[in-house]
Amino acid sequence: MTLWKRHGLVFGAGMLCVAVNAQGIGPLWYTGVALLAAGTLLRWALVRTQRPPRDRRPVLVRMPATGRWTALNGPATKVPSHTHSHAQTYAIDLKYDPPQDEADTPPTPPAHSWWPVVRRPRSYPSFGRPLLAPAAGVVVAAASRQRDHLSRMSLPGLAFLYLESFVRSLGWPCHLLGNYLVLDIGDGVYAVYAHLRRGSLRVGVGDRVAAGQEIAECGNSGNSSEPHLHFQLMDGPDVMTARGVPFEWHYRDDDGDEHRGVPKDLTHFSPGRPVGVREAGTCSATGQEGRA
Repeated sequence: MTLWKRHGLVFGAGMLCVAVNAQGIGPLWYTGVALLAAGTLLRWALVRTQRPPRDRRPVLVRMPATGRWTALNGPATKVPSHTHSHAQTYAIDLKYDPPQDEADTPPTPPAHSWWPVVRRPRSYPSFGRPLLAPAAGVVVAAASRQRDHLSRMSLPGLAFLYLESFVRSLGWPCHLLGNYLVLDIGDGVYAVYAHLRRGSLRVGVGDRVAAGQEIAECGNSGNSSEPHLHFQLMDGPDVMTARGVPFEWHYRDDDGDEHRGVPKDLTHFSPGRPVGVREAGTCSATGQEGRA
């Protein structure tokens, strides 16, 4: 398992061998090709083990924020919503999208093909929005030192993002998640918050949190094109080996209708009636900072 989790380093070493090889087809070239093949095989095997069972019932939790948000890359539209890798089978991205009459909050900047190439994260209303615990639990892993980078929403920015994503995928999970929190919310279920604002964590490893408690702020760290929250549930504390867990929450659409489930992509929604206690048992866990 440890070797599987290091597949990125194996693949990167293979790329380096091929890149520095100046002797044509020879020992270094064969070594590079072998490492590339081994890294690819290790990643395939690891991701295959992260495919979750299809018959697991969704876990009911609170929506992890207040206000009006837009759903992106969610499991209500397709499964896996992202990929089975890093337990992202049922993950969802949330972007804060305030009503037009919310005068004290700037609107989301429009997307442009070429200019401006990048924007500061503060230009987006999602940046700095408070995030809430989806259920009572214990913090088992956390990281908050990565910077909030500029947006990548233009065509040149997106091209850079794809290259950046590949490089980040060869490293540790924190290179993809950015600043993050992992909460043990009981019954073998863990909640992950990714792309958090640098220095915004309100809790640390070992802290107990209550459902609805403010725990961090939305940011733009890690593998992110613009400030948003990446949220997922999984069946273990390590995103490299855990499997995704489906979830649902109560939410209200723009027409005022109440729903239980997960909104489809591009749906505008806000929290519905609050969930007092997640439909699960007690929670307990321990961990260390920087582990995921």
